[in-house]
Amino acid sequence: MLSRKLTRGVLVTALLFSVLPAVSFAAQPADPARAYADLTAQATKLNEEVLRAQEDLVLRRAELERATADVASAQQIERQAKADEDGFRGQVDLITQASFEGARFNQLSALLVADSQQDFLNRLEMMRVLAADKADSLARLSSAVEKARQAHQVAENARARAAEATSSAERLKSDLDARNRALQGQIAEVRAALTRLPAPVVTRLRDPGDRSAISVPAGTAGVALAFALARRGDDYQYGAAGPDRWDCAGLTMKAYAAAGFTIPRTSGGQAGVGRAVSRSEVRAGDLIIYYASRSHVAMAVDNARAVHASTEGQPVKIAPIDAIGPIAVIRRIEG
Repeated sequence: MLSRKLTRGVLVTALLFSVLPAVSFAAQPADPARAYADLTAQATKLNEEVLRAQEDLVLRRAELERATADVASAQQIERQAKADEDGFRGQVDLITQASFEGARFNQLSALLVADSQQDFLNRLEMMRVLAADKADSLARLSSAVEKARQAHQVAENARARAAEATSSAERLKSDLDARNRALQGQIAEVRAALTRLPAPVVTRLRDPGDRSAISVPAGTAGVALAFALARRGDDYQYGAAGPDRWDCAGLTMKAYAAAGFTIPRTSGGQAGVGRAVSRSEVRAGDLIIYYASRSHVAMAVDNARAVHASTEGQPVKIAPIDAIGPIAVIRRIEG
């Protein structure tokens, strides 16, 4: 009996110890700062995807407008060609009718019925004119028929393009809406993570950093850099491009626009402008695109620092170039 009780006690103890680790030693909460950084990186990538989808949608809608205009233009040409075809067909019919009513001659009949040599020559000339008129009318009729056929084909092709552009735009709009919903959810998570950060960390994140006067070079790059530096302290906002709230590509785009130079709206698009330079060649005004996804961009202040709109909870500020993230490509807009 005692042995049975001991055995039962051992089993109960073992069972408790098998459960206790799951209860008492559960996985510790993620580091709030690390969680915040991960969430902001994901949101930044989603924001870039949304912006690219918006650009694609604009392009598809522009393509739809062009295709629709092409349909209208081709239909107008087709209608005119059909009218010309009807007119020239009428001329051919009149000439043919005249031939059957006695205006059709050959040289022998002209000679037989001619009253004189001059009459014979006149009749031959009339035969030549009738033949030329008929040939000309037939040529114009043939040209009008071919023009109408080509215009009809152009219209059909344009209709097909319009249909494809409409379908593509609808798919892109649906995709854009889904990405926007995902982005808004991600932003909510970022903001929630921000509230869980210790107060000293939040204070450090919100610090605009160096706001001292910085000299800039002459030319386009200098004007763009001066614009970006003047925005230090402005708030970050996903999808914003001013006047006092920015995302990364919105800031660099407007900075170069202030210098009279148009660059794409997205960091991915900006990764293809200008010319590539190496890390050692970086100078003021260069665009530094980060991450394999090319989802973040900053503008070089010099060879060591860059100004950028970082992420939710942080203002536009200067940071060490190599501390911002892994560099994907560096582009020089001027020079």
